Order: sequence, then structure tokens, then C-alpha cells
Amino acid sequence: MRKPVLFLAAAVLALSVSFTVAAQTPRALELPDILAWKRIAGAIVSNDGQFFAHKITPNEGDGEVVLRRLKDGKEWRFPIGESIGFGGGDMAFSDDGKWFAFTVYTNFKEGKKLKKERKPLQNKVTLINLANEQKSEFEKVRRFAFAGEMGGWLALHKYAPEAGPGGPPAGASPAPSVPAPDRATGADLILQELATGNQLNLGNVAEFAFNKKGDWLAFTIDAQEKSGNGVQTRNMTTGVLLPLDSDKAIYRGLNWTEKGDALAVVKGAEDKGYEDKLYSVVGINFASGAPQKTIYDHKTDATFPAGMTISANRNPAWTEDLSALTFGLQEVKKKKEEKKTDAKDTKPDAAAMPKKPEDEPEKPDLVLWHWQDSRLQAQQQVEESRDKSFTYLALYRVVEKKFIRLADDSLRSVNPAPKQMFAIGNDSREYELLGSLNGQRYSDVYIVDMKTGARKLALKKARYTFGASPDGTHFLYYEDGNFLTYEMATGQSYNLTKNIQANFYEEDDDTNNVKPPATPLGWTKDGASVLLSDNWDIWNVPAHGGAAVNLTVNGKRDKIRYQTRFRLDPDEKGTDLTQPMYLRTYGEWTKKSGLARVEGGKAGAKMLAWDDASFGTVLKAKRAETYLYTRETYAEPTTYFLADAMLANGQKLTDANPQQKNFAWSPGSRLIDYTSAKGDKLQAALYLPANYQPGKSYPTVVYIYEKLSQNINNYANPSYNGFNKSVYTSNGYAVLMPDITYKLNDPGMSAVWCILPALQAAIGSGVVDKDRVALHGHSWGGYQTAFMVTQTDAFRAAIAGAPLTDMISMYNLIYWNSGSGNMAIFENSQGRFTGSPVEQPEAYIRNSPVFHAKNVKTPLMILHNDKDGAVDFTQGIEYYNQLRRLQKNVVMLQYKGENHGLRVPANMKDYTIRMKEFLDHHLMGKPAPKWLTEGVPLLKLKDHLDERAQDKAVMDGQP
Repeated sequence: MRKPVLFLAAAVLALSVSFTVAAQTPRALELPDILAWKRIAGAIVSNDGQFFAHKITPNEGDGEVVLRRLKDGKEWRFPIGESIGFGGGDMAFSDDGKWFAFTVYTNFKEGKKLKKERKPLQNKVTLINLANEQKSEFEKVRRFAFAGEMGGWLALHKYAPEAGPGGPPAGASPAPSVPAPDRATGADLILQELATGNQLNLGNVAEFAFNKKGDWLAFTIDAQEKSGNGVQTRNMTTGVLLPLDSDKAIYRGLNWTEKGDALAVVKGAEDKGYEDKLYSVVGINFASGAPQKTIYDHKTDATFPAGMTISANRNPAWTEDLSALTFGLQEVKKKKEEKKTDAKDTKPDAAAMPKKPEDEPEKPDLVLWHWQDSRLQAQQQVEESRDKSFTYLALYRVVEKKFIRLADDSLRSVNPAPKQMFAIGNDSREYELLGSLNGQRYSDVYIVDMKTGARKLALKKARYTFGASPDGTHFLYYEDGNFLTYEMATGQSYNLTKNIQANFYEEDDDTNNVKPPATPLGWTKDGASVLLSDNWDIWNVPAHGGAAVNLTVNGKRDKIRYQTRFRLDPDEKGTDLTQPMYLRTYGEWTKKSGLARVEGGKAGAKMLAWDDASFGTVLKAKRAETYLYTRETYAEPTTYFLADAMLANGQKLTDANPQQKNFAWSPGSRLIDYTSAKGDKLQAALYLPANYQPGKSYPTVVYIYEKLSQNINNYANPSYNGFNKSVYTSNGYAVLMPDITYKLNDPGMSAVWCILPALQAAIGSGVVDKDRVALHGHSWGGYQTAFMVTQTDAFRAAIAGAPLTDMISMYNLIYWNSGSGNMAIFENSQGRFTGSPVEQPEAYIRNSPVFHAKNVKTPLMILHNDKDGAVDFTQGIEYYNQLRRLQKNVVMLQYKGENHGLRVPANMKDYTIRMKEFLDHHLMGKPAPKWLTEGVPLLKLKDHLDERAQDKAVMDGQP
């Protein structure tokens, strides 16, 4: 009887081993795996360098906050529900690094239920005592903030009655206020004393803000019937509450100075003569200790422009020297006078009786387009709310008690320079119409004296202007291949680059812009010089010209691009050359990436990291020599490392997706060198499929846009919105991403001249199976895809997402997301045409897919949505109908209500699955789904979608 038992035991053991091996064998990514894939977001480090925190958020579902003590690596993880977006700002350390707080959102499942029921989602806040690890939770909190540098307090702003989430997240700058309806917006503000846990409740608070030091809290009251409305402060040291101003009015735009020594706010009161509230400015100056109040009420000022009021759409602000208050002006409508009736009349005057809605005359629903409109009516509609809230800059000088208008209809755009001695104005009226047509936008630049309001023309028809110096004395501009500065006090211009043996324009720009400027890195902290890029190296150039210093030295020589300067201090005003400067570097032909450091403004960059990787971020603790940086590769997601000032001996801190080891992954990539048909030296990134075997060729997706080889070392986080490199290589595909450069008047042919040589070079590598290649791109890449299949039969299948297909009709259509015309895109951007279709008809026809549709032999899938605000839906329809008329193999996916890219999760999943079904059929030889071979009649579409939703194999992405 023992043999069967032994046999059974052996069988069980063998089965167990089989399951263990199967579990350990990496498998291809499927849709549920993609949805669960996570990424790191919002990383922050405490000022003392002791703690590090970040969010981990999945593509779909609930995220968590990870808190790490850096000295010993201890971690705490806290669930935070479905985090809103991938940014930061919803978690913060106290200034002294002793406390940590973060927002907790509604969880994914509950959130879907509440959204379906149209109920508000309300957040809560968690507070951690970093000394004893105690956790406190606060329900229904829309915003929190620690009390500045002094610390000791946490402010928790609750939701107003019957209100959902609102207000900026913790750490965010207050947004410009918009007048609210008369319903009171105030809610409880809880002040928690961190040391004791004691709480103070301030009621009916609409806005609040600590000053930078944290010794004062300012807040506005907005109560029912405006009872007790006003602006108050609390001295956080003494606890004394000070009412600064109160009125039967609303208070908006609470704004501290950067130093925290003064604040400003606007208050609005009803006026019987006007439809809207009339606003005044309240300024409080704490510089002398006790607060000093200044009120500017324009109703008593004869110099104030008639028909206008101070605006609540721009936050008021003190000038740095506290000599003046700046604010915005906007028009205000007078109430219409009601016709009075004589009390003696026994019969009411019918004309004076209030009209009922049915008595009002019918009005046409008209939009009037005129050829002299500087902006298309469509653009005016998109920008209507912006136009309504537009404000003209003005100021009030406190000592002189003088109102000065700085902006008006002849100079609408005026912005103060640092130190507020001068403001810079831009007048584009003369050039706006033509600029909207050809994309070449100019303006006349004026300098405005902020003490007198006097204006001086500085530049005529300027195209490229940059920021003012931190000391407020100069601004930077560019013309004819050179950078110049303009000294605002004297009106003198200085050419900075004419004597430097380098080019400061974008040498690789292949649009029809003539010598566009290489993006400058900006001013130094003292305003004495400017940091400029010659595409390779970074130069320190004196503000009045003179001896320039090449800070990086070897960029052009070694074909290394010094690209980005990391801002280690988020509050900095210009680069402090007395401190080390950290830069991101990129090897033009090696595709390596690195981090470099320039010491104290001296020539010569020290390379701290240089690898087949991508480096994205450098962070520094505010008050400690604690540095962090990110690194990623094709196989390693964005990972944070802890290091010293030389970024040496990096200690790995994060691992968002430890499960990656369970999945098949690309073993690497190859850099393919090739030459375009026009003789341009180019490169392509070729990503190997998972389980790649040398000598074997594989089905390949060629993904295109413009230049993509620079991303060869980037990690592609698996996602579910169509094509994803990591997902397809995991599923056995090779992926080729070639570079495309352009010749004027031939955007489509340029793609042909670059993509086909790249494909041949990749086939020559032995990796790509020439008989199983598909082409895919979206938007401009969709256009290139749609055009390529009219010029070659090299692809077995193609997918064009939101493609431009008729360059002539597209030129004359509207970019609905902005309301502007497409003309500028064609003549000054991606289109790369040197004129309109009237001037270049053959070029537009030559590069339009729809005119060459008869040549298409490649099965094509088009994605185009009916609310596409970038590439008009008619472009997809034109091409589809032409191909259908010619009986070509084409299908089109239209997701109702979607814009240029998909946003609805169900649509994103559906497109991802159908794309893979399409490619699997044509490149992998899998059976074609019925929808692809026969289509789906409209009356059966609901059943079709229901069946797919219930089919687990389909929903897992494995039909």
C-alpha cells in the first residue's frame, strides 16, 4: 500500500515544482498588469535632510505615500486613495523637519461610486510626528499648510457647506481670485498646535496664508449675509487676533510680500449704480512692527478712469520697497435705468412693466466673422473667459497718495520687472493679425517708469524677448543671431555675442524659422551677467558684453550637450555663481546622459555621472548637504538615489515596481546609424524583444514622430493608451524609433527619405523581420504614417492616430483647442512650408496622403475622435472615405466626445486592446477578430461592446 502513496507524493511534488517553475518564468505584460503598474511622483526632502517622501501611484487604482528616514533607511507606507494626477504639492514637511503631512483622497472604488451618484469627493489629511511616529488624521480637509519658518502650527481648511474639493494644494501658490457668487464661501479653519495637539477653530474663513517667517497668519472672513466679513491676522507668537479691516463686503486675493512684511487684499462692495461689485485695495504694512493700514478706494479719486473698477481677478501686491500697491483694473457695467411711472396714473404703463421671458424679442444666435479680426472668432470664443477676466495693471503710491495707470488699450500687456523700478510693456496690435496667419509674432516693447507711468519705446517689432534681470535694470532679447541686453534706465542696448566664436541659434532647427535662438539659461543672481547656450556649451556673458567665459569648455569639442541647470533652491532669483552649478548632459551621438558640476563660475565642468542611462532630477535639502538624483534606463524605472555633493556613492531609495522581475522584459537596445536619402547622418533606437535570441528576426513596430533616438535610455512606464514600447517588447515585438529631419516644403517626403533607410539599416542588423513590420504614429506621427503607406509597401500594417491627411484643407481649418487657425503651424512650425497652399500648391498636394490614396496597399487602422481639437475630425473622415471609395483595407476607430488623445479609461483600454489585436493578426499571424474582418453594424454595437466587456481574455489584452 506504500507504493501508491509514494507515487501520489511524487506526483504532488512534481506538480508543485511545475507550478513553481511556471510562477518564476517571466511572462508577457497583460492589461491588468499594466493597470497596476506604478510610478513615483511628487518627491520631496525635508529641509534638514533627514527624511524623504514620495507618492507611488498606479495607472489605475489607489496609491500610497512612502516616507523614509535617510539615516537608517526605515520606511513607512500610507494608503492615500486615488491620488489626483502625478504631481506633488499635496504633501509637505514642516520647515524644521519634525512633522510630515499629506492629503488622503477618496479610494478608487468609492470614488467611482460617488462620481456616478454626482456626490462630492472630500479629502482628509494625515499628520505624522517624525520623532515618535504618531499619526493623526483630520477628516474633510480641502487644504493644509504648515506655519512658515517659525513652525509650530498646522492649518487645516475644511470644506464649505455643500462644497467639494477646492483651493490650491498644500505648498501651492494661491491662484488669482475670481469673484464668487453671493453664497458665502467661508469654512472652518482649524489651527493645530503641533507640540500640544491643542486646536483653535476660526470660523467662516475663505482664504488664509502664513507669511514666510510664519509669525503671522492672515485670513479673510466670508460669512452668511456678510456678517463680520473682513481681513484679520493672528500673531502666531502671542496668539493675539487683529481685525485689520471689516465691512459688508467680500475680500479676495490675499497676498503676502515675499519677505512676509506686508500683505494686500481687495474688497468688493455692492453699488446701486453698477451691476458688479466695486472693489478697493487694502494694504497692511508690518515692517515697523504694529500693522499700518492703507486703503485705496477709487470712488473718491477723480483721476481714476471712468467705467472701471479695481479687479478681483488679479491679486494685489506691494512693491518690494513697500512704497506702492499694484493691482488690476477692469471695466464695470452700469445698471440700466428703469423707466419711472407717475404715481397718479391709474393704468400701468405697459412699456414700464417688467417683461416676461416670453415677451422678449427673439434674437439671432450669431457669430460674426470679419476679415480684419486680429483673432479668429473661434479663438475669441476659447479665450472668452480670459478676456472677461483681463485686467490692466495700475498702482497706488502710498506716500504721494497718487493713482497711476500703467496699462491701457494702447499698451495692454504690462508686467513689473524685479524691484519694481520699471515695468515692461508689449504692444502687438500692429502685428497680431499677420502673426495669427503665419505664426511670426512680433511686438513693440516699451519701458514704463513705475514712479511716473511714463513710457519709452525700447524695441520695434521684436520677436524674441526674455526675462528681466533680478536687479530689475536690464532685459534680454535676441535678433539676427545675437543676444542683446537693454538697459532700462539709459535706453542703451549691448550686443553680448557678436564677438564670441560660437553660434547662439538653434543649428538643428529644420523649420522655416531663420536662426531661432538657442534657449538661454537666464540671468545670474546679481544681474551682472547672462548664461547663454550655443547648443553645446554654456557661456557666462557680462550684461554689457565683454569677455565671456565658456563654463563647460568641452561641449562642442566632444559633442556633449550641456542642457539643463537644476534649480536646487526653488526660491532662487537667478543663478548664484558663487555656488556649484549642476547640469544635465547628453551625448549627441553616443546617447549617453550624465550630470556635471561647475564650481563657482569657473571654466571647466566636472562630469559626476556619465552612462547609458537618463538622469532627470537633482534635489538638495535646504539646510543640509543631502543630495538626491534620479536615474533610469530602458529596464530600470525612474529611481531616486541618495548621494553627497559630488553625487558619488549613490544609495538606491525607491523601487516602485518590484514585480517587474516577474515579467518578460527587453534585454536592451541598439543604436542604429544610418544616412537619409538626402545625405543626413541620423540614428535610430532599436529595442530588442523580450527573450531575444541572436540570429533570429522578429516582428517589429516602427514608431515615429520627429527625432526619437535621444530617448534610447529612457524607461517607458507600461501604460494603456495605445502603443507602449515596454508592453510590445514584453510581448515579443522589436520596436524601432528612427530620427526624421525635414526639408522645407516636403514634410511627408522627408519622412520617406528618413524612415525607409532607417528600416533597411535595422533589417540589416538581423533583428527585424522585413516581412513583419508595422508602422505607427499619432498626431504628426499619424500624418507621417498616413503618408508613408502611400509611398511604400514596406509595411504589412499601419496605425495612424489622429492624422493630418489633406494639407490643403487642414491649412484652412481651425485648431479648436485654442481657436486659432492652422496657418501658423504650416508656415512656422511642424508643417515646414514656406507659404500657403495658394503659393505652394504642388508642395501641399505632393505631401498630402489623401491625394495619393490610390497607392495604398497596406492594411490601415485610423484613430480619429469627433471632438479632436488639434487635428480636425474631418481629416480622418476625408482619408477614410477616399480609401473606402478605392476599396482599400481600412478601419477607423472613433471614440465619441474624445479630443486629440483619449482620456476616458474605458476608451483607453479599448483602443489598447484593439491596437494589439490588429498588430497581432498582421504581424504575429493570430486570428483576426470579427470586428476587424467584418465590422460591427450600429444596431449591434452595444451587444458587441457588452460581449467584449464580459470576455476576460479580451479585457486582459490576450484575445
